[in-house]
Amino acid sequence: MSVSSGPSRQARSHSARNDVARHVNGVLFALPAILLVSLVTILPLGQAFYYSFTNWNGATASWVGLSNYANLFADPELSRSLLNSLLLFLSVPFGLILPLVTAYLLHKSVRNGKLYRAIIFAPTALSWVVIGIVSRQFFSGAGPLNSVLSLSGMGSIAPNWLADSTLSLGAVVFTFNAALFGLNTTIFLTGLATLDRSTIEAARIDGANEAQIIRYVILPAMRRFLQFVFIITVVTSFTGLFGMIYVMTGGGPGSATLTLDFAIWRRALSMGRFGSGVAIGIALMTLTLLAIVLIRFITGSRERDDA
Repeated sequence: MSVSSGPSRQARSHSARNDVARHVNGVLFALPAILLVSLVTILPLGQAFYYSFTNWNGATASWVGLSNYANLFADPELSRSLLNSLLLFLSVPFGLILPLVTAYLLHKSVRNGKLYRAIIFAPTALSWVVIGIVSRQFFSGAGPLNSVLSLSGMGSIAPNWLADSTLSLGAVVFTFNAALFGLNTTIFLTGLATLDRSTIEAARIDGANEAQIIRYVILPAMRRFLQFVFIITVVTSFTGLFGMIYVMTGGGPGSATLTLDFAIWRRALSMGRFGSGVAIGIALMTLTLLAIVLIRFITGSRERDDA
């Protein structure tokens, strides 16, 4: 018994030493990349975190504690920008339904499907600035939308969408979701193309109708694509709309369409209050990370339930 256990212990000890050596070598090989990432990412992030607690004008900084963060709720303009960003976030699920339905219809081999795919995908080549300019013309007082309302006999109620504080944010939300329609549809089409058709056919043979196939076969198989689209849409809603809003409404009227990423520019570059701008940026980063964690937690919980 002792003779057979000796080589086994030696083998395990040798294997353990090899594992340690591999881990050490891996760390040593990754160390240059870790140092580079630290220099260009972690160090500036630490500096930004420090300046968010100061009254920094770009040259000198004086410590003000949590006042910059408190202003996010106390300052009416900043609290409105926070609310607008959250409303954009809440609109994301509604903006995913139409792309998903469209992708499913195109996947079902609709006539001239390739032409429709090209038309749907083409607007994704436009920048957010161009999208903002087009949307500004579309929603203007003499734009196509009000012209259609006039032709249909409703010209008397046609508003100036972007000048109305109660309608302008709706125009921004619509433009945001419409701009991502082509990209989201394309991603969903990619996910549908990866489905195992034999599974769908087996479900159909077992008597499942179309609604049951979508609910119990297609959507579970598409969960990772849904998660991916959800995350990139949420990140865009929080951090990617400055250019569009700048040319579309300028954040107005008043602060009706002001978002957190727009407020960063207004506080830091327009007003010279860099400390406040950095604090808004830190808060925006935190909100974005929390939203991503929430999405991954919800989808991960469903995956575990299905398993």
